[in-house]
Parts: sequence; structure tokens; C-alpha cells
Amino acid sequence: MPKVDPALLDFTRYPFHHVVTTRFADVDPNRHINNVALAAAFEDARYRFDHSRRFSQSMGDHRVMIAANHIDYVGEAHYPEPLDLHIGTLEIGRTSWQLACLATQNGKPCAFARATLVGIQDGRPSPLPQAFREALDSARIA
Repeated sequence: MPKVDPALLDFTRYPFHHVVTTRFADVDPNRHINNVALAAAFEDARYRFDHSRRFSQSMGDHRVMIAANHIDYVGEAHYPEPLDLHIGTLEIGRTSWQLACLATQNGKPCAFARATLVGIQDGRPSPLPQAFREALDSARIA
């Protein structure tokens, strides 16, 4: 697998930030925050990003489905330090879009996720509404 573009590991480029409290239950046998807990943190942050931008209001009658989520673990994360989650738009297609999600702890990257989401109508991918495309575009990574 290719390495994550170093420019995407710069949290200052992301338009959205959310802090997640780590839990003792998130710790794996190696005393790291486990990969399932990091995936759940990304999922929660994506929803909070969508909610903060009021994306559901600009989606009309589209539903959103996640088509792919690839996570690269680029550093260690430890309990009890909180995780800082950073999210921004990477790409916008006709029926889908990609979000970049970066988890940092104490200013250092821990994990990077690239999530591909699809707008669905009547059970099939459907062109994204213009208002939604504009909202996504306003949340691009700088």
C-alpha cells in the first residue's frame, strides 16, 4: 500500500475539528487505543462533521451510504489522552464523495482514514444535489 500523502497529515489544513475522549475499554493488549475504537471515533466525527455543516438539509431525499473506508494507522494512540479528529472533503464526484479523516493525539498523527460515501435514491446511486455539492465544496481541505 502506498503511504499517506504527508500533506494530509497536517491537521491545520482541515476545516472541521472534534475532540473524542478515550476510554479504558478502548485499550488493546499492547496498551494502545485499538483499531476498532479508532474506526468508531472516525464514524462519530464524520457524523458530527455532517451535522455541523447541515448536510442532511441539502441532501433532499437522498440517503447516504458508506461505500469504502480505508484506515492507515500512522502512529500510536494511548489512553487516557483524548483524540483530536479532523475532517474535510477530498473529492466530489457525480454520485459520491471522499472525506479525509485524521486522528491526532498531542499534535501527532495516529490514524488517517479515507471514506467514500454515496448518495442513494430508490436503492441506487444518484447524482448529488447541487446544494449538497456546494456545501461539500465549502468544506474542502485547504
